Amino acid sequence: MLKKKWFLYITEFFAGISVMAIELGASRLLAPYFSSSQIVWTIIIGTIMIAMALGNIIGGRRADRDPNPDRLYARLLIVAVWCAAIPFVGKYIIAGISVALAALGGGNFLIWASFLSCMALFVFPLMLLGTVSPSLVKYTVQNLNESGKTVGELNALNTIGSIIGTFLPTFVTIPAVGTSWTFIIFAAVLLVISLVYFFAERRSLVKCIIAFALAVGFAVLSSFNSFAFWSEEGTTVDEDESIYNYLQVAENERDVRLSTNVLFGVQSITVKSGKLTGMYYDYALAAPIMAGAADKEDLDILILGFGSGTYAMQCRKYFPGCRVEGVEIDRKIIDLAYSRFGLDKDDENIKVVEFDGRAYLRGAGRYDVIMVDAYRDITIPFQLSSREFFAEVADHLTDDGVMVVNLNMRSDNEGSINDWLFDTISAVFPSVKYADVGGNREVYAAKSEDAFRIFSDSIYSYPSDLAGMMATVKSKLTTRAAGDLVLTDDKAPVELLGMRVIDELISDELDRYREMFRGKSISEIIDSLS
Repeated sequence: MLKKKWFLYITEFFAGISVMAIELGASRLLAPYFSSSQIVWTIIIGTIMIAMALGNIIGGRRADRDPNPDRLYARLLIVAVWCAAIPFVGKYIIAGISVALAALGGGNFLIWASFLSCMALFVFPLMLLGTVSPSLVKYTVQNLNESGKTVGELNALNTIGSIIGTFLPTFVTIPAVGTSWTFIIFAAVLLVISLVYFFAERRSLVKCIIAFALAVGFAVLSSFNSFAFWSEEGTTVDEDESIYNYLQVAENERDVRLSTNVLFGVQSITVKSGKLTGMYYDYALAAPIMAGAADKEDLDILILGFGSGTYAMQCRKYFPGCRVEGVEIDRKIIDLAYSRFGLDKDDENIKVVEFDGRAYLRGAGRYDVIMVDAYRDITIPFQLSSREFFAEVADHLTDDGVMVVNLNMRSDNEGSINDWLFDTISAVFPSVKYADVGGNREVYAAKSEDAFRIFSDSIYSYPSDLAGMMATVKSKLTTRAAGDLVLTDDKAPVELLGMRVIDELISDELDRYREMFRGKSISEIIDSLS
């Protein structure tokens, strides 16, 4: 096979594809647990670069010491089996590392948990893939006069493979068949290349059969097994992946819920009885009242982060004359809004657009209410959290319009991400208040204090369930003096600020369990857990 230069080039090409496919698959595998923030991406890229560097060194030394291609293709067999196993064993490794780190305590949980998970799952196979290029150089360079040409061709093929491996998973395999099958597909490619080599050389056939059996076994287990270790309360009725998100829809007797990417938090909900949700969406209904909905025949509402339409449907129920525009970047979430969450395709007063929120805003008109609901876990888009963004929102509000922002992480510590966002909004809007609800905080921003006076005067003119909810909002409305913690397009460290809140939540939860179990025997602890 060494005489067939094209086969060695094919090996280099598909090794390059596989590296990038594993990298992109890694981000999706970790997203349900650690989000898809810049912090997680930085850790993934850094870990992969460490693995590839080690592989280059080890591969070069082994190729000089023992230039036997059997060893290279045996390593590719191992990578194929490992990649096929990742979707199945990955969640157990991630969960085990996360629980161990949480129990040990300490800060920077997100960094350490995602880093150690990457090290455990991806360093070894990527290190083996890193040995491919130096090994193939050893096998293909037969004439020193053509060494530069040969090395250049190999590097070009690896780079071209990496380019294809960047686009193919993102735009084709992950949206079409999911992360698990993406790992399986590229594992199969490496497996086939290795098997072709060994069968052509008529060597290591027993090893090939074992590797084939293991890879197929893990592929079967992975294909019938969700890589997310968690589920919302109820029965999972839909599980899918898009270009942007891992999507899970759970249904119980009371409601239907959508969760994306992380194991805590609900992004959308539909209550089957038609009642209020009991969540932050109900609090956000105060914004149209603040904008004078009681005295307006027409009310224009823009939702940046439409989700599956929870807030839009609530607004249409309680403010029948309103027109709603929703902006959602994820096409599959829009489809779920119609197929699973009851959004009416025939309602001409709800328009949904697949677009980025800030980009859409620049070409939009003026609205009475603009809701910003694009913050999920610590994946807060920095471009939707800056002073410049909120200034654009203000420009697209009517003179008596109101912006409502859902801050999905609460922290009472000074200098938290909530303080930064509150101060940033206050740098644009002269009148800002907030109300806490569960783990969320709703911020209401207006161009004058009149909005809050109108709200207080008119809440009881609405149906009793909404009026009762608005009375609760009124009792919780809080004013805080604005500070100078302002986020800008140039400087918005939202990932680091969000990570601090995650550490606080974990620490508080552990303190609760420590207090619960203090002084109890092991049998008593087990009884209390069961």
